Amino acid sequence: MTFSFLTIIIVSATVFYIYFIHINQQKSTPKTKMSNGESPFFNLPTAIAKLQEELKNNPLDPNSFARADQAKVEHLDLNLTIDFDNHILHGNVVLSARKISPNVQYLLLDTVDLTIFGVYQLNDNIQQTIPFKLYPPVPEFGSKLEIDISGFDLEKFQIRIDYRTNSTSRALMWMKPEQTHDKRHPFMYSQCQAINARSLLPCQDTPSVKATYSAEIQAPKELQVLMSAMITNDPKLIDDDRRVHYFNQKVPIASYLIAIAAGDLVSKKIGRISHVWAEPGTIESAAWEFAEIDKLMDAAEHFAGEYVWGVYDVLVLPPSFPYGGMENPCLTFATPTLLSGDRSLVYVIAHEISHSWTGNLVTNANFEHFWLNE
Repeated sequence: MTFSFLTIIIVSATVFYIYFIHINQQKSTPKTKMSNGESPFFNLPTAIAKLQEELKNNPLDPNSFARADQAKVEHLDLNLTIDFDNHILHGNVVLSARKISPNVQYLLLDTVDLTIFGVYQLNDNIQQTIPFKLYPPVPEFGSKLEIDISGFDLEKFQIRIDYRTNSTSRALMWMKPEQTHDKRHPFMYSQCQAINARSLLPCQDTPSVKATYSAEIQAPKELQVLMSAMITNDPKLIDDDRRVHYFNQKVPIASYLIAIAAGDLVSKKIGRISHVWAEPGTIESAAWEFAEIDKLMDAAEHFAGEYVWGVYDVLVLPPSFPYGGMENPCLTFATPTLLSGDRSLVYVIAHEISHSWTGNLVTNANFEHFWLNE
């Protein structure tokens, strides 16, 4: 292959020009830095090792990045949409928090596989973007979310975090219609114990922190949403396909007790403050099985004192539910295998009721002492 002399001149000039521009850019452009001063090409194993050491040295809970001795979340307000097609929840959570240490610089939260779209300070209906950093994930424990609150003047403050969960969230279980009893609609439920709430929402995921919460949850109109909280209003139709459901939990709870379920559910009253929830095909057998629930409540209050949670409902989950029961406040999750037809397994409900005092009301400070719950 041959080239003309003119072609050689043009190519040579072009190469020289590109080299000249490259050299000048290197001289004039500063090195990019991470928000903590590290190069973007930092050593990942070393960074994770430092985070593991930080967990180990947390004086409150070695399973959490949260430092409630510096800044503490006191209320969470969830605004989420359930997306059954993509197996995610998306929306935002507003955290009402308080500085414990007046000079605290960061609010530290736990996350696992959450996509954070933005963090904002809310002040007198004014929204202001604030800096945050999501650290590399530590195996089993997730990523530290560090929110800069150094510029906040007031002791109490509100932060909104826009986010979505991951389709593989370890807190959320998604069932196809064929995995349910009636096989008509999909079903979703959560299991946050012990440290899975951090894959449901960014939070201080340690039982040493208790907070109240409220929620507005959008879901397909044919489904009923339930949470570990009081239902405050009837569901409201917001368009042709969706309803919004309203909840409030007025008693401070640990993050692992935040629970949600959505499916083809109906209810039947079984006690003074109790309903049973189940799929239409099992509601009658569930109502009969737990019809004497007031006797269990009376016995529990006799030994433990006043029941403070307002309602005590039981949700019978689809057959694919792999646990015996879960003591979510206001709403025990129960396996359908309890529906024996002779009330011989109702003792499991008695066990879950007792958690309304031991565990839900009086809680171990961290999961090194989980035996106190049981």
